[in-house]
Amino acid sequence: MDIAAKTPAPESSPTTARAAVPPAMPTPALISAMLAASKQVSDLIFSPGRAPQVERNGQLVEVKIPGLAALTPQDTRRIADDLIGRHEHAAHKLEQDGSADLSYSLPGQARFRVNIFRQRGTCAIVMRVIPNAIPDFAALCLPPQLAEIANLRTGIALVTGPTGSGKSSTLAAILNKINLEKAYHILTIEDPVEFLHNHKKATIHQRELHSDTPTFALALRAALRQAPKVILVGEMRDKETIEIALEAAETGHLVLSTLHTIDASKTIERIIGVFPLSDQQTIRNRLSKAFRYIVSQRLVPRKDGSGRIAVVEILKSTMRTREYVEKGEGEGKTLLDAMRDGSTEGMQHFDGELEKMIRAGTIDLETGLGYASNHGNLALELADLVAQPPAAAAPAPRAKPAGGAEFEIVR
Repeated sequence: MDIAAKTPAPESSPTTARAAVPPAMPTPALISAMLAASKQVSDLIFSPGRAPQVERNGQLVEVKIPGLAALTPQDTRRIADDLIGRHEHAAHKLEQDGSADLSYSLPGQARFRVNIFRQRGTCAIVMRVIPNAIPDFAALCLPPQLAEIANLRTGIALVTGPTGSGKSSTLAAILNKINLEKAYHILTIEDPVEFLHNHKKATIHQRELHSDTPTFALALRAALRQAPKVILVGEMRDKETIEIALEAAETGHLVLSTLHTIDASKTIERIIGVFPLSDQQTIRNRLSKAFRYIVSQRLVPRKDGSGRIAVVEILKSTMRTREYVEKGEGEGKTLLDAMRDGSTEGMQHFDGELEKMIRAGTIDLETGLGYASNHGNLALELADLVAQPPAAAAPAPRAKPAGGAEFEIVR
């Protein structure tokens, strides 16, 4: 009998085999490493088949982490489970609807607005970084006239723009100014709660969708009985929410909210278009009386590569703009015309602000034209610059591997 053949393998073998596979980096440590990759990280992205990525100045950059050349479906599922934790509703939403929103916090570092979603049978994750400090107007380079919103007593003020344009930061700065200066009751309804506001001169309560209330509309309806002076609604998503927001503004509240629209005219169209044709003129009449400001913004890369700057369009309630909202726009009677002519009243339009920034050297010509509402008109206004001979071409950048630039994290 061959005893050697039946002798069990040495116990060190499994240990050696296990050691060949690096242990998974804990999710908090992974997130911390990604944040440390750059001071200008706005989003963290986890996608199967790719290395972890961060968004910096609008561009995705891979973060090289030893032992994690590319995330597997098991990796992203594990990270998703760690982020969901005890958020039972988020787990249910992910299972039932295929996506879930939640907030996540790394104490002492940052908070995040998280969206987890299924794609091709696997989980992917996007985490928007929310700074711990509430930004002010100077830090955001916002037009000083927006501070007037903090002095409003009634009406609706909207901040609009595409995803990632800084709407939440602008609203946080406005709300913080009210909190510092007014002895008001402020109520926010958010999905999820982003910037954390402490009681200052005002008393502020922040309600989170799903954990504190099932819907925006129900929370907004309840807010009318909770004696707030200021109500912030994270997003005007549907007909019922818009209708209650109008009602709140008409009954003596200041309502702040956001919409995913690109400019003031599209914002009015979106609000009116939510309602059936039979109700649209009534809504026009109500909105023309209720709105105070529509602020639209876009984040544009700076010429020096140091980050992005907000380009802001401001529509203010005046006799002329109220008429255009109520009766609709026509030839020579557009909201854009009113903003062009309303600089003395604190109004401004995108292309006018882009022209100023291009001439000041804050953004370059090509970038500014790419973000213009009307490329042709802005090019005409900048004809003196367009006609200049181009500067000497910079050396061609060294080719990079697919996926863009990389940061390397050393463990």
